[in-house]
Amino acid sequence: MQRDVRRTAPEGRGPVRYGPPAPEPGLPVLPGLAALLAAAADRTAPEPPGGGPVLREAAAGYWWRRGLRTHAEDVVAAPGAPPLLLALIAAHGGDLLLPRPCPAWWTPQARLLGRPAYHVPTPAECGGVPDPYALLETVRRIRAEGGDPRLLLISVADDPTATVAPPELVREACEAAVAEGLHIISDETWRDTLHRPHETVLLSPAEMCPDDVTVLSDLAGALVPAAWPLAVARFPPVTAARADGYGDRRARTLDILTALGALVPGPFAPAAAHALDEPEDVTARARSTAHVHGRVAAAVHHAVLAAGGVARPPQAGRHVYADLGPLRTGLAARGVTDSLELENHLTERLGTPVPGGHRFGDELGALRVRFDTAAFLGRTEEERTESLASRQPEELPHVASALSSFAAALDELSGQAGQSAIPATTTVRRRTDNG
Repeated sequence: MQRDVRRTAPEGRGPVRYGPPAPEPGLPVLPGLAALLAAAADRTAPEPPGGGPVLREAAAGYWWRRGLRTHAEDVVAAPGAPPLLLALIAAHGGDLLLPRPCPAWWTPQARLLGRPAYHVPTPAECGGVPDPYALLETVRRIRAEGGDPRLLLISVADDPTATVAPPELVREACEAAVAEGLHIISDETWRDTLHRPHETVLLSPAEMCPDDVTVLSDLAGALVPAAWPLAVARFPPVTAARADGYGDRRARTLDILTALGALVPGPFAPAAAHALDEPEDVTARARSTAHVHGRVAAAVHHAVLAAGGVARPPQAGRHVYADLGPLRTGLAARGVTDSLELENHLTERLGTPVPGGHRFGDELGALRVRFDTAAFLGRTEEERTESLASRQPEELPHVASALSSFAAALDELSGQAGQSAIPATTTVRRRTDNG
């Protein structure tokens, strides 16, 4: 595992300042994107609020290719997903509903605005989308208590659970939300990171409820480096009913981004537009990155199950969300009784950040954590590049060693230390070769 971790002091540990970073690819920047950024380095002016026409046209084309009718005037760009989500929540007003668990960066936006945020349970088969019946009951309860639910956030390709919601569940949840007068913000940051794209069906809520869904995408999910803050939102297409401008949520969002000074840096725009155009170098990197993280995620998932933990099979993204509740006895013997203590223990033991489930809206007493797969790809740029080029990265010596150490750490918690650490690596290889 990587040792260059950000240590967090126990005093003053806040949910935002010490929250988990987004999962990173752990791979070098594409030369073409780096060259475009360097060529635009002398641009001294930022993009206009919401992004310039070239950037917005590129984003519109990105969604057209995914079956969503989009024009430049339906698009807003911002320097990162958090300020864009903040502006979207502020533009719509009302209380917010979120699936449990949900991405760690969602809830702070509602808190900054002083908006109530209510978590809704997800079904057993996936995360990211609330159970429709639980959603209806939560809306009823909020209104009975005097609340004003107006927004539902979902992620069909989910962080933290790494699952993809089945289309029928997405349809039922969206129909329930729209029937209750909720607008839906669909975070589709991870839609282009499917581990098995030919076997996984991803349905955007905007395909079913085009007038009631705003799509949000952080380009760092698959297209640009995580260090480049760029995100785009697709609003419902303009109609005569929305042409007055005063009630237009897109216009409100632009006002809020302008007030925040949340403008896309000029030098980033050409590279972002190039990435959104999806030339071969960008799409090839996205495919190979998804493949590598999928193979490693399958190995991590198997190690969790072998140690007695529980986790949904990962389908997208760069992480595995594990429930180590079945190991509660072994954890308690080490002084670990909640997810914060589990986070501290595993971060120290593995030498890489392992955020606990409380960061994602889960109960503090639930022993859940998110493992990020980038930590297994190597410590150096050379090792990570080698991982990217491999069809079976889990068999590379540095990746296999990291997986073996990970399995040994979990075995310690389950009381199997010394019995299955090395065989676990062999088992992991066999499982991922077949999968």
